[in-house]
Amino acid sequence: MSCQLCNREVNKLTLHHLIPKQKGGKKGETIEICSACHHQIHALFDNTHLAQELNSIEKLQNQPQFGKFLDWVRKQNPDKRIRVHGKKAGS
Repeated sequence: MSCQLCNREVNKLTLHHLIPKQKGGKKGETIEICSACHHQIHALFDNTHLAQELNSIEKLQNQPQFGKFLDWVRKQNPDKRIRVHGKKAGS
């Protein structure tokens, strides 16, 4: 299974709502991503910012701060647990 953001082959994927459910997102507006990418998204961005500014794969991949994370995580062993860090934009 390949993460739709970092493209790493991992054993398990999680569903990420491109528009958070708290902001009106629906079940069909999801992508399948690894837990490292999912945790990093929510460590960096609040739900309002995600809903308004980062509501597509391309917007997430092109966001400078998250793009740096993607460049780094692509080099990491997919079997290793990744610790995430970040300060939420808009907080």
